[in-house]
Amino acid sequence: MSDIAILRHATVPDNLRLARARAVPHLGPRFLFFSGGSALNEMSRKLKLYTHNSAHLITPFDSGGSSQVLREAFSMPAVGDLRSRLMALADETELGQPDIYRLFSHRLPKTASAADLAREVASLFDGSHPLLKALSKPMRQLIVGYLRHFRTAAPKGLDYRNASIGNLILAGGYLDNDRALEPVLFLMSKMVDVRGTVRPIADVDLQIGVELEGGRRVIGQRQMTGKECAPLGARITRLFLSDGVEELPREAVRLPKRNQKLIAASDLICYPPGSLYSSVISNLLPAGVGRAVAARNVPKVYIPSLGVDPECQDMGLSDQIAAILAPLRRDAKGEGLATSAFLTHVICDDQVPEREIIAAEQEHGVSCHRMALARPDQPTRYDPNSICELLISLA
Repeated sequence: MSDIAILRHATVPDNLRLARARAVPHLGPRFLFFSGGSALNEMSRKLKLYTHNSAHLITPFDSGGSSQVLREAFSMPAVGDLRSRLMALADETELGQPDIYRLFSHRLPKTASAADLAREVASLFDGSHPLLKALSKPMRQLIVGYLRHFRTAAPKGLDYRNASIGNLILAGGYLDNDRALEPVLFLMSKMVDVRGTVRPIADVDLQIGVELEGGRRVIGQRQMTGKECAPLGARITRLFLSDGVEELPREAVRLPKRNQKLIAASDLICYPPGSLYSSVISNLLPAGVGRAVAARNVPKVYIPSLGVDPECQDMGLSDQIAAILAPLRRDAKGEGLATSAFLTHVICDDQVPEREIIAAEQEHGVSCHRMALARPDQPTRYDPNSICELLISLA
């Protein structure tokens, strides 16, 4: 029976396949996610029960929250989404490294007095912080070394309120490794026994920008998500990479070979829930992504976000699919390529109207399916177990 037939006729996933995956997750399927933001973190915590081989290519272009403070201070890629995905995939059992996990996940107080905040920050840099003292000596020395690199490079008056200690360690490691993220991400993955691979789509200090209907342009992720700033108020027509001032040519940023290899080895490619442009499509912009996806003959699945996405003003399901396909086709120079080169399945919760499913199938020639995937008590959030079981059944 084909994947499509399984989705249309099966009421439950293949229980034998699921049981096998949970019994030997280190031999599990190689899922590849183009993902950023926190939307996938809850699902990632469930996914590591089924496979330790998922790969997550994550946008480093965020410009909000504590990532903005670090980016402005050090002219570096955003690390917040990378850290949070590492923590979601970490071994959280006592067999893992719970003390390191607690350290990396801890945030400095948001409302403490200036004196109390200064004392806690100082205890990080001198190694006396309780979360540091709980670590074994070799690990503590390495982490304190990264924190001291951070302190040396940090501008005077840096705002530490609500800062993630894990982000500070990542930033210090980035500076200590000749401004490269890969070595410190690898080390952090080993420290907390990450059950998968987490990398930036490209190790660059850039911004994303959008062109809106009417021609107006807005540069900066935080300006477009409708979270820290007001919604854009107009429909996005195109996403692009920018140096912060103007648009960069498409070939200016290339997909690293190590990430090409992840795509080439994948058993399934997923465009997961998340802010459509800033969390998902931003990962499709580097040159080479579309070509790598088109070259891999595996299921390629889009799972639209539930609820309201401020970046998708007046966009139906068919419009969202078109937005994903556009940068992939441009890169693959594949106007003549079938949609299946980039996307084979669209899986929606059954709250998506049937008319949108029909329109998307007719316009793009892609198989669209409605299934009960949302939490019964929270219709704007997916049930993570249902999503994991669905992906296992497709891989």
